[in-house]
Amino acid sequence: MSHGRYVGILGAIFAVVWVIAAIAPWHRDDWLIENVLTVGGIVVLASTYRSFPLSRVSYTMIFVFLCLHTIGSHYTYAEVPYNGWFEALTGRTFNELVGWERNNYDRIVHFTYGLLLAYPIREVFLRVANVRGFWGYFLPLDLTMSSSMLYELIEWLAAEVFGGELGVAYLGTQGDIWDAHKDMALASLGALTTMSVAALINFRMRRDFAAEWAESLRVKHRAPLGEEAMKEMV
Repeated sequence: MSHGRYVGILGAIFAVVWVIAAIAPWHRDDWLIENVLTVGGIVVLASTYRSFPLSRVSYTMIFVFLCLHTIGSHYTYAEVPYNGWFEALTGRTFNELVGWERNNYDRIVHFTYGLLLAYPIREVFLRVANVRGFWGYFLPLDLTMSSSMLYELIEWLAAEVFGGELGVAYLGTQGDIWDAHKDMALASLGALTTMSVAALINFRMRRDFAAEWAESLRVKHRAPLGEEAMKEMV
């Protein structure tokens, strides 16, 4: 199957999932807010496909994450009825099985944000910034962590602006004062997991792994910058 056909199939499947989720969401206003970034991300991916196509692995990871997010936006993250679905199949709730006391769908998606998007981010860093060695693993982790923090700030700002039930639905803290911290920690853990796996695979399969890692940490310019560089410009 060609690359274009594969991506087209993923796009078609996601379009179906998105349309179904757009029909009678539980909280329409919250659904609209949740989908602002989704639509923006799809526009970026579609507009850059010809000039900068990603790998099938990256597109697949992005596809899975967007599907999970779309489901969350349909119900609102705090109300996704995964317990009911699991109970219908097994006779007991998933929370009972694992010992959870709250609806943790939001925590799952925050973890998968790092787990599934760190690799596409790494691909962009490798192909655009030409980073190598240590930086090819650290920078995707760093960007995942910082973007997760930025999203929590956006949630806080949106909740302040909209207030009321809409603000509560969008935040989805479920009474946990450390919700934002836990979300960021899970996204970071997901990204760390993916980068660790990628590093392990490259360590086992690439003969130049150690040399590239060492070279990436070697000081390239021994002269200090800052005020010294400003003197040279003046």
